[in-house]
Amino acid sequence: MNTDGATGLVVLIAVLGFALATMLVYALSAARSAPDPHEVADRGSFVLGGFARSWFYWFIGPLVRMSLALKISPTFFNLLGAALGIGAGVAFATGHLTLGGWGVLLGGAADVFDGRIARARGMASDRGAFLDATLDRFAEVGAFVGLAVLFRESAPALALVVTALGGSLLVSYARARGESLGVSCKLGIMQRAERLLLVGLGGLLDPALTSWVAWDAGSLLLGVLGLVAVGTVGTAIFRTVWIARRLP
Repeated sequence: MNTDGATGLVVLIAVLGFALATMLVYALSAARSAPDPHEVADRGSFVLGGFARSWFYWFIGPLVRMSLALKISPTFFNLLGAALGIGAGVAFATGHLTLGGWGVLLGGAADVFDGRIARARGMASDRGAFLDATLDRFAEVGAFVGLAVLFRESAPALALVVTALGGSLLVSYARARGESLGVSCKLGIMQRAERLLLVGLGGLLDPALTSWVAWDAGSLLLGVLGLVAVGTVGTAIFRTVWIARRLP
């Protein structure tokens, strides 16, 4: 196992261990049953369940409160998320998969901060929602362009990356177009949170695991992108049909 892959795996195991420990604390605390003043009522589903999402909001609570005390603008986190996504793409393009994986995950975390801070400060607005959604797409395109560069030597692999990117954009477009016509659809198994987790963890685990089982570097990440491609295209088709049936 190469040094970078081993280091990344050790760091990831430590982070996951700490996360599991804090999940136990959260599950046993009164905070689990307390209402979340910064959550939206019509939040879409999450593949890991509501407990995992509620725990994460509780986990980042101290950082959110610190950001509020420092009066950091929600737009800062919008821009930070886009920068991290694009930075992840640069890391992937140059073969630094572990760094790219962290960039994707941290960019997703930054995306959570902006909404919660905007609601806490009473700054939620149409402009903020527009910037949030649009900069998310910049981050996603940035990461996938880097992945396309990484797998450019293989036509099938490159096609898989492009399909995953196209499917991701179609999932978001179907929802946005439906909402513009008065039909909201947040259903599907491959929404943004799921995509971030899969691509981020794929990048983090690939160097260590492919080295351990003697696979070609990038094999695990490519398999994850295959799941993203199938899941996003399937979700986009489902949303298209679901929304179309509810339109006159």
